[in-house]
Amino acid sequence: MLLLMSLLIVVFILFMFYFARNITEQVQNDNKQSLAVLKEDVVRLAQEKEKISEEKKFAEQEASDIFTLYDITKEISKKSYEQEAFEVFRATLKEKVSFEDCRLIHAEGDRRKKIPDSKDYFIFPLQGRKRILGNIIIKGLREQDKDKFIILAQQFGLALRRIILYQEIEQAAITDSLTGIHTRRYLLERFEEELQRATIKKIPLSFLMIDVDRFKSFNDNYGHLVGDKILKAVSFLIQENVREIDYAGRYGGEEFSVVLPDTDNEGGFFVAERIRQAIEEAVIEAYDTTAKVTVSLGISCFPADGKSSMELIDKADWALYRSKKRGRNCVTAFGVYKSK
Repeated sequence: MLLLMSLLIVVFILFMFYFARNITEQVQNDNKQSLAVLKEDVVRLAQEKEKISEEKKFAEQEASDIFTLYDITKEISKKSYEQEAFEVFRATLKEKVSFEDCRLIHAEGDRRKKIPDSKDYFIFPLQGRKRILGNIIIKGLREQDKDKFIILAQQFGLALRRIILYQEIEQAAITDSLTGIHTRRYLLERFEEELQRATIKKIPLSFLMIDVDRFKSFNDNYGHLVGDKILKAVSFLIQENVREIDYAGRYGGEEFSVVLPDTDNEGGFFVAERIRQAIEEAVIEAYDTTAKVTVSLGISCFPADGKSSMELIDKADWALYRSKKRGRNCVTAFGVYKSK
């Protein structure tokens, strides 16, 4: 009986040991599975965190790019000249990408500069509505920065189109539509400015009045189209024979005026005679007509002949009238009788 009891106790202990081991193994397996799930959750959360971080960085970069575009647009919009606008673009670009050299190359006519023949340069054409406005050339641009550069360059191209349009509108407002020379209003505005400068600095200034001789007869004999061609040719010759600092404009009809800053009476007479001679020697082709014309000129000078623009205009006009009376095709300075 005692032996049986001992045997039963041993069996019970073995059973309990087996049962406990199974339970322990089950718990361990459950813990392993829970730990595996927890690890997967941790990995997933880490991946999601990394993804969110990347999305945040991307969003911040997008916001930065948008603000950059806004800032560059705002700053460029303040500029009225393309080179000033380009300097803003280049400074902004320098903050965003690395490069060695960046230049704006014009596309039109004699202003075109040669584009460097080098593979090191990346060339970005600035496209207008109907033509290429120019090119931005950049050296040392990294491949990873190319997209960013293109976005900024496109923004500059849009701003450049606005600047060019503004300049064209401004030029149209100050340019006589027929002759291509300055309008009377613009000429008189510049005249007042130069007169103020001459007064402050105590320097001379000359004013020319120019009239095409017997212009009415050209209109009557050949028609207004030929007359228009003559006015265009005369305005061109006037501009060809004055300095860049001088202002030439159409005063009205067949009359032209020139403001000569820092020029005394002798200098004014010299310029007037040069204009007269150039026009006298020119052969003007007007459709199927060949014309030769002459002009009469009058000169007034600040401060000797007057201190206001109206005085100087009146006295130059009087001198022009004297040139007409003297037989035309000559130059007369107010108060000084001079012949060609």
